[in-house]
Amino acid sequence: MSESYEPPKVWTWDQESGGKFANINRPIAGPTHDKELPVGEHPFQLYSMATPNGVKVTVMLEELLEAGHAGADYDAWLIRIGDGDQFGSGFVEVNPNSKIPALLDRSGETPVRVFESAAILMHLAEKFDAFLGDNRPEMLSWLMWQMGSAPYLGGGFGHFYAYAPEKFEYPINRFTMETKRQLDVLDRNLADRRFVAGEDYTIADMAIWPWYGQLVLGRLYDAAEFLDVTSYENVMDWAKRIDGRPAVQRGRMVNRTFGEPAMQLHERHDASDFHTRTQDKIGDAAE
Repeated sequence: MSESYEPPKVWTWDQESGGKFANINRPIAGPTHDKELPVGEHPFQLYSMATPNGVKVTVMLEELLEAGHAGADYDAWLIRIGDGDQFGSGFVEVNPNSKIPALLDRSGETPVRVFESAAILMHLAEKFDAFLGDNRPEMLSWLMWQMGSAPYLGGGFGHFYAYAPEKFEYPINRFTMETKRQLDVLDRNLADRRFVAGEDYTIADMAIWPWYGQLVLGRLYDAAEFLDVTSYENVMDWAKRIDGRPAVQRGRMVNRTFGEPAMQLHERHDASDFHTRTQDKIGDAAE
């Protein structure tokens, strides 16, 4: 353990600290530069990146289209959060919290902004009366469970295990314990049901899978072995089952800027883009 830290009486911002994402973290809100957002031809304009929170929404939109809801067609514009795109004036108008994903619903007479991933999922599910399940209170409970739990996984475990400038035993142990407890909660819940809210595949699954499903599939933080994820057999089965859905496979590709080029579709404006505009086909041509 390093020497003990004594907090000052009044905290001040040290721009040199903060680790990997120090250049985009700051203690104030609002835009840093003027930049209008592009707008495509479809009813829904998504501004996002393929982080777990972003994947929730692209999976939902692809599931709606897979289910035959033609009115759910969308344009997905890439917001490069490492470059600070989320602090552009246009993005801040859609999401004053400067976090992805953000959605502009232009299907009605007046555009409607929706931000926070769970709010976007609920907005779309209610609009199309889809993926709400037969047990609304149970579905909502698990949706809210994810929203309350994931910060411990992402901002807690993920930050200190993978991104912090130094490894510290106490925070890694603290957030590992909580992450494993959450996996155990999920594993016990899935012991006697196919999906998290029962037998219906719902937006609760779409919210939880990009975090906990991808974690046990070895796609987050290179931490699968460390967390002994194979011991959560019910979570693993559920994660693989959802991973096999065609809409989920497409949703993972949208706004993705890392991994295999064939899995990266930086922007999505038409269903054919999955076959014609992935990075292995166009390379830097669209940059």
